[in-house]
Amino acid sequence: MSRFVVVLNDEEQYSLWPADRGLPDGWRVEGFEGGKDECLAHIESVWTDMLPRSLRSAMTGE
Repeated sequence: MSRFVVVLNDEEQYSLWPADRGLPDGWRVEGFEGGKDECLAHIESVWTDMLPRSLRSAMTGE
């Protein structure tokens, strides 16, 4: 079974990435690792606001 890690970028957008590959620029490991379905379920549970961080900040005036 392939292993994946959940990754996060500066805009607080989530994705999954093969655990055995180097991360692309601008992404960091979020801390969850597992199979594809497990990672997707984790992302669904934690990524509750799909708006990029910069847009959320602009909308609230921060």
